[in-house]
Amino acid sequence: MAKGGSGKGRGRDAASRRPGGRPAPSGRSKSAQPRKPKPAQPRPPQPIPFEQPMPATFALGAIPGATPGRWIDTWNERMPHTRLDFVPLAVADQRRALVDGEVDAAIVRLPIDKDGLHVIPLYDEVPVVVTSKDSHLLAVDELDTADLVDEVLVVPRDDVLGIQVPGTVEPRFAPPADTAEAIATVAAGVGIVVVPMSLARLHHRKDVGYRPLRGGPTSTVALAWAADRTNPAVDAFVGIVRGRTANSSRG
Repeated sequence: MAKGGSGKGRGRDAASRRPGGRPAPSGRSKSAQPRKPKPAQPRPPQPIPFEQPMPATFALGAIPGATPGRWIDTWNERMPHTRLDFVPLAVADQRRALVDGEVDAAIVRLPIDKDGLHVIPLYDEVPVVVTSKDSHLLAVDELDTADLVDEVLVVPRDDVLGIQVPGTVEPRFAPPADTAEAIATVAAGVGIVVVPMSLARLHHRKDVGYRPLRGGPTSTVALAWAADRTNPAVDAFVGIVRGRTANSSRG
């Protein structure tokens, strides 16, 4: 019996030893214990970004012929608490009105001195030839510059195209003060005037007609605002012009 008991003891002793005769550890040492995570240090408070309030009014300038009606309608739907004031501008005054702060943004006609301005081109306008209702030039749907040879080309003082057509004749009278006067002149059967299509529509009369001029100088219409006076109202109008929905993010 003593022998059997001795063997049982040796079995437990053997099972508790590692190969090589070293005793197996009964538990983890202190160095093997997992380190407790250090308590998170509180982050310093982050500055809250300053947001400008929406102004009570937004002044939008526009040159003759511009048609911002759909954008203004959208503005009135989305911004009922900010009144939009529409300010007609002559092309000669468009930059001054922006720089002097007369308007917050404006629909302008290029070219314009872009120094200190943000400018987004919107669309190009087709040039058209305006002439009296009984002119032979209206017999076709479109005109080429070759069709205008020997015609008296009337250029108003507010001309925006810098139009020059080889073979046309310079009038013997002083340039009309503006496009409206020039169109009234050609309505009487004296010469032709070349203007962007929007101006032909703006100054339309029953005694004149117009036709597109192939290869003529186009006129680019753009949205512009002073770079140092961007505010939430300007951002909102830019978003409307770019087609962003009421729920879309800026971008």
